[in-house]
Amino acid sequence: MEPNDSSQKKIILGIGASGLIGSRLEELLSGQYHFINLSLETGIDITRKETLQTIKKYGNDSIILHLAAKADVDRCEKDKLLGNDGDAWKINVMGTQNVIDICREEKMKLIYISTDFVFDGESPPAGGYTEESVPAPVNWYGETKFEGEKVVKESGVPYLILRLAYPYRKPFALKRDFVQAILSRLREQKTITAITDHIITPTFIDDIANAMDILIQKKAMGIYHVVGSQYISPYDAAIRIARMFDFDESLVQKTTRNMYFLGRAPRPFNLSLSNATIQKLGITMKTFEEGLEIVKFQMSNFK
Repeated sequence: MEPNDSSQKKIILGIGASGLIGSRLEELLSGQYHFINLSLETGIDITRKETLQTIKKYGNDSIILHLAAKADVDRCEKDKLLGNDGDAWKINVMGTQNVIDICREEKMKLIYISTDFVFDGESPPAGGYTEESVPAPVNWYGETKFEGEKVVKESGVPYLILRLAYPYRKPFALKRDFVQAILSRLREQKTITAITDHIITPTFIDDIANAMDILIQKKAMGIYHVVGSQYISPYDAAIRIARMFDFDESLVQKTTRNMYFLGRAPRPFNLSLSNATIQKLGITMKTFEEGLEIVKFQMSNFK
């Protein structure tokens, strides 16, 4: 990602970009783009359409990166009985529609961040779910994000839908990803209960920034799985984290998904996703070990 002259930089308007993913994307993309963080702190609330009017001043060559979401799976599930009146629907669906309306009015391109949770995890094809696989969410969070995808696809605005999965990065002060949460417990010599019969596709956030840049430069449109190149159980992931950072692997204890998620929102079982489509575009995504090695280096050298 080579920096451009500032007068020629394309504008990315990052809605909800103060979190784990968005803050890192801003760090990594600010050399190539004029990245503007729009969030609740700056007066932007996607559930209140009038607050989005300030976006119009940035011009129709801008890209809206829509990261804002209610993403806590268990809290979203509690909203299910409220249906369209619950926060999950208001933010993930109605809020997305409000963002779309601004894109349409101002002729802006939309990048919508979605999730692997749109799939049921029951029978992914060999090699993992592809962009052509049919979504079938098993919880309200996945349902509202899938509904968000549908309103984007039906909107008529130029769009990218990027499905991400289990993102991780160097430490972020405001929130721990699953890697940093495991490291925190290992440092304190506390046991970790990790699931053996659940499959995830961990994704290094720095790779997401590179993939997004390439997709923008190629003027790509449609749905893309921007995920890591390895799927793994949480137990195996925790073991590899302990090993990479030289902690006691015996602190990692096995459990099953039925035990771990007892009384909580349903979870998809096998969330193995394929990134073959973006590979064909020249985008390389790291395996979990490769990503961990870089995180370890970043933590050692850029404290």
